[in-house]
Amino acid sequence: MEMFEGIVLTIITAATPLLFAAIGELVTERSGVLNLGVEGMMAVGAVCGFAAAHLTDQPVVAIAAAAAAGALMAALFGVVTLIFVGNQVASGLALTLFGLGLSALIGNAYVGIPGIGLPKLDIPVLTDIPLIGPILFGEDPLTYLAVLLAVGVWWFLFHTRAGLILRAVGDNHVSAHSLGYNVIKVRFLAVMFGGACAGLGGGYLSLVYTPQWTQNMTGGRGWIALALVVFATWLPSRIVIGAVLFGAVSILQLHAQAFGVGIPSQFLSMLPYLTTVVVLVIISRDRTLLRVNTPACLGQSFVPDR
Repeated sequence: MEMFEGIVLTIITAATPLLFAAIGELVTERSGVLNLGVEGMMAVGAVCGFAAAHLTDQPVVAIAAAAAAGALMAALFGVVTLIFVGNQVASGLALTLFGLGLSALIGNAYVGIPGIGLPKLDIPVLTDIPLIGPILFGEDPLTYLAVLLAVGVWWFLFHTRAGLILRAVGDNHVSAHSLGYNVIKVRFLAVMFGGACAGLGGGYLSLVYTPQWTQNMTGGRGWIALALVVFATWLPSRIVIGAVLFGAVSILQLHAQAFGVGIPSQFLSMLPYLTTVVVLVIISRDRTLLRVNTPACLGQSFVPDR
């Protein structure tokens, strides 16, 4: 029983940063913008969150710093692609490289310093319930925030007028502009929201997952988050399922090594990325499934009155 509980808890821990980053990228792509800089935004969010925690010893400030750092990185991407109409793919890749370099520069002073971590929820009686108590009532605040964020995004996209406008901008930006909606403003806000979520995902890594800063600690999770959006066919509910699935694959390698399974550790380490490739190949073969929810203007630049 304790072993099962431990496995579930570690899967939740591995899934949370993916959920943050993927749900933010989903909103960004729903507005018609393809931001490939998730990995870089997560890295900057991780180091800024850790630095803020170290300097202030305040978890709330650390979380806010991680989100703000990711949003600022996304704003830079937004200025280049939405205001100056730069190529979104090239700008996103550049943002990733810039973010990884910037995070290494900022984090150089924090290597080897232990983090403060985040306190876990502890509700008397409820947290002590066998099995479900620690899983439902004993997580850190960011885990609950990630779940609430996924529910909030689902409600926003499909049950509010603002969400309808955002989806309209992503599906046909010319028509949305003709109806009087400010396409650039909507997309800029969506891009910044995506950046803030990516920053939170990075902050989770340095504040909860491994409470310390190490260079390249995102370990390709930004790319997996991008794949998760395609896996989920741009639906928030499927993002949650996908994050848990990829989190389970990530944790599987650790438990397999702990049990001494006779599989090379290098093969186990590449399992999450191998799974990502396999899933994308399978989904890409079903063009109908992709066409149903894919934003029609995804990756297309918009210039008013052109």
